[in-house]
Amino acid sequence: MTNKVVGAGNQQERPNTDRVPESLGWYVTGFVDGEGSFNVSLRKKPDYRLGWQPVLSFNVSQRDITMLTIMKHFFGCGIIKRRKDGLYSYDVTNPKAIKEKILPFFEKFSFLSNNKRTNFAIFSKIVLLMYDKEHLSPEGFKKLLELRRDLNKGKGRKRKYTYDSVKESSETIRQTHNGKI
Repeated sequence: MTNKVVGAGNQQERPNTDRVPESLGWYVTGFVDGEGSFNVSLRKKPDYRLGWQPVLSFNVSQRDITMLTIMKHFFGCGIIKRRKDGLYSYDVTNPKAIKEKILPFFEKFSFLSNNKRTNFAIFSKIVLLMYDKEHLSPEGFKKLLELRRDLNKGKGRKRKYTYDSVKESSETIRQTHNGKI
């Protein structure tokens, strides 16, 4: 099976959290509390000033596509794809959609579990840092890396690029560019 996109949808619609029925809002939050995640991945990009592109991601995976379809329709953004392991995944990676749709929803319908609430708070800080373009400076990128280090902590969590490896790589890039970042 491939990572077939089931639908990209209209990224312009915006959920009005004031019109969300309480039961649906809390149901979606509970569902995401158990099955969703907030992530920041890093891609090596030699043509970027600091050599790295941070990528924001909100996703929920399930065997049954029903709830993911409801969420995609409700939020009005993101894609649903079928993964190689047979699960479906609802993914939102558009920074504007995350800031304007995902964050306000979960600020209104907050998580009950401490773990998800903590991860959402860290993710929110990273989103705002990136939205304000602070991550484009060495200091802001360092702050992003420090926040990312604490995101989704837990047993078995392995990152392809760790804080130390990215920091070392960024130092090399700064030295190569004679401090002109």
